[in-house]
Amino acid sequence: MKNAGEFFSYVLPSLAAFALSGVYAVVDGFFVGNSIGDAGLAAINFAFPVTALLQAVGTGIGMGGAIRFAICGAQGDAEGERHYFSSALLLLLLCGALLSLLFFVLAGPLLGALGAEGATLTLGMEYLVFIAAGALFQVFGTGLIPLIRNMGGSLCAMFAMSAGFIANIILDWLFIMVFG
Repeated sequence: MKNAGEFFSYVLPSLAAFALSGVYAVVDGFFVGNSIGDAGLAAINFAFPVTALLQAVGTGIGMGGAIRFAICGAQGDAEGERHYFSSALLLLLLCGALLSLLFFVLAGPLLGALGAEGATLTLGMEYLVFIAAGALFQVFGTGLIPLIRNMGGSLCAMFAMSAGFIANIILDWLFIMVFG
């Protein structure tokens, strides 16, 4: 039964963290929908694939690095652990910076390809500029979670995701409701 307890000590915080990450766009939609209306909410929905891509890239790199890190740890290869950890961090930074630049340049064409037009395209581009500005942090933060978890910090990873979720709510309120 000890193994089941240890298993759930990793699974439950991970489950909670991923549940929170899935509602980031819902929170953005709540504030934008209440502040701007239907066109703003439609713009966020058009931009959602971009934010989902950022999370997917971060999670993919982080999971890959975390798996290789764990394999090296199980084999007692401390040098391999350091290599995969630092390689994953470097790749997260590079991909985050590249995606940030890419979304700054291609926000309009991406949204147009997804079908946005008129006010929805304009609002979507404005939203994507903010997403692009934080893309590096989103990719890096999302990718760091599996690495932290595999270093024995499943609760720390859950608290980091929770802090990001709370910060998203506070910053959405501040920038959308207060500063417009």
